[in-house]
Amino acid sequence: MGTFLDKPKTEKHNEHGTGNGLRFGVSSMQGWRIEMEDAHCAITGLGEGLDDWSFFAVFDGHAGAGVSAHCAKHLLECIVATDEFQQSAVADGIRSGFLNLDDRMRELPKLASGEDKSGSTAVCALISPRHVYVANCGDSRAVFCRNGVPVFATCDHKPVLPAEKERIQQAGGSVMIQRINGSLAVSRALGDYDYKNVKGLGPCEQLVSPEPEVSVINRVSATDEFLVLACDGVWDVMSNEAVCDYIRSRLAVTDDLEAITNDVIDTCLYKGSQDNMSIVLVAFPAAPTPSPEAIQRENELEACIERRITDIISEKGEIDFTELVQRLYDEDIPNLPPGGGLHAKRNLIQTLHKKMCPSKEDTVEPCVNRFVDWSLYTPPPPPPSREMQGNGEECRSSSSSSSSDEIDENATIPQD
Repeated sequence: MGTFLDKPKTEKHNEHGTGNGLRFGVSSMQGWRIEMEDAHCAITGLGEGLDDWSFFAVFDGHAGAGVSAHCAKHLLECIVATDEFQQSAVADGIRSGFLNLDDRMRELPKLASGEDKSGSTAVCALISPRHVYVANCGDSRAVFCRNGVPVFATCDHKPVLPAEKERIQQAGGSVMIQRINGSLAVSRALGDYDYKNVKGLGPCEQLVSPEPEVSVINRVSATDEFLVLACDGVWDVMSNEAVCDYIRSRLAVTDDLEAITNDVIDTCLYKGSQDNMSIVLVAFPAAPTPSPEAIQRENELEACIERRITDIISEKGEIDFTELVQRLYDEDIPNLPPGGGLHAKRNLIQTLHKKMCPSKEDTVEPCVNRFVDWSLYTPPPPPPSREMQGNGEECRSSSSSSSSDEIDENATIPQD
């Protein structure tokens, strides 16, 4: 089946932790892809004078997992070791760390020989007591939620963006079917050295650039809620607003961040994502907390779904899972999780279907066939709104840091 499996691998890798007033949860899943190429990093307390700093990152590999795995292990050390970072120019240090890592990796034996042709997008966050430094290279994305809304999102680096397309063409390439030379779907990445060999051009002028876009967000303790870092397997099927709405609704019923991240990627799978999926959720002190009222509403919703499934099966007898789902959509069930909808309750529906329709059980293992598009049952999610990317401005393709009343590109270590 080409690059896809016959059935998705839904087993998840989870992590969680606390430190520096932050809580985090991680979930990653291979899904429909024949290989797991994602990697991630989550550290609270960096040591060596940075005990009150934390680092989180997601790496989405392509053409193999070599580069993403190496970046997960070494990006932070490359950033911290730069002269700029040591001299308190944090944003500049992050940029140099990306470029230094990309230059160093080129010499690794498998990459140098061409045996390994992999590359990886990267999105990361360095969190200090006063600032959140966000860097993105490629189409993995960070979204920052404050006071109930996504107030900042990184810009996806795609070949069709005007400045990206101009660089690609000046390096002798072309953009066809929204890809570099009709092949690579991202315009910035680490690795991908086959696209970085144009003589006479610097590393940031090649077909694929390793240069990150760096932004600095001033922390607001009273209203900062959470930061989401995720690969495009999530953002392909859920908008910034949908992810934030869904996570907020889950935070109101549980403080288990691992469970929430699992719910997000399960929901994305059922919305039609066919990619690897990885997500890091970082909760700040002002994040929503479970409330008895929200928990009661959740219990009532699940009881309502069970009653409706019972009624449908009583009327129709044992039915296929897909038909049951379609009937539930026709029921227009109220109070479903915002941003997730009925997709967010798919695991519950499957459990009840197995219990009530045992003869149909094999038709739903481990989940609906990948050719069944759940988006057919509900309007597909809107694409990420441009006004929410690049700190409320149109998505930018330059590498300059964002700045506003809440974005400070000149923040330095001593200020923290």
